[in-house]
Amino acid sequence: METNADCRSLVAVGDSFTEGMSDLLPDGSYRGWADLLAARLAARSPGFRYANLAVRGKLLGQIVQEQVGPAAAMRADLVTFVGGLNDVLRPRIDMGRVHALLEEAVETLAPSCRQLVLMHSPGRYGPLLDAGRPRMEELYAHLDALAARHGALVVDLYGTPVLGDPRLWDADRLHLTSEGHRRVAEAVWQVLGLPAEDDWQAPLPTADPARWGARRAADLRFARRHLAPWIGRRLTGRSSGDGRPAKRPELLPYDPGSGTP
Repeated sequence: METNADCRSLVAVGDSFTEGMSDLLPDGSYRGWADLLAARLAARSPGFRYANLAVRGKLLGQIVQEQVGPAAAMRADLVTFVGGLNDVLRPRIDMGRVHALLEEAVETLAPSCRQLVLMHSPGRYGPLLDAGRPRMEELYAHLDALAARHGALVVDLYGTPVLGDPRLWDADRLHLTSEGHRRVAEAVWQVLGLPAEDDWQAPLPTADPARWGARRAADLRFARRHLAPWIGRRLTGRSSGDGRPAKRPELLPYDPGSGTP
């Protein structure tokens, strides 16, 4: 997509990161970086249309099976695709299958739109993600090769230090805060060649470290409220997205002032 050309439609494909967790709105719904990006693009292009097919908890195979075909059929100007992190964080994973699914997704989406955008998802510092980092890096290296082959753009969030700052992550330690999502939207905006609004990579102000007792109390709350249920779903084969519809399943006109339906 030419950076000086109008973008009149966006389709977002992915999991909870693209759905917008944990950028919570007053009505209990989630906004997220894709909605923020859509709002900014809509302000430039009257009649702008937006679909967000993302569903939390989806594995890469589910994203490819359920979202990629419908997204390609919409023939949007811009498509964003983020997936695979839920796969590589599992203890047992066939990376060969992950590579094949990524290739299927990119080979389907790239010819269907004017510009495909891929991402290296951000990674919070901590043991939950540290165990999966070698597989994450393998995933992103394969994405880079696919992007070069198919003319896709890549937004590297994983290699950005500020997005590892715990203050940009929700209490579940898996999803970005509102400020984190705002920075991701700005990162995509700039990769598209559009004029920067601010420095999304700027570090947060220095803060005094939390006391040992406060850190341990936070760890216990996290383990009880978030880690234990997450492990339980893994052990029983359930997902937080089971039975949940796509966030915005149709490519329809988007009014940035109306919020997400």
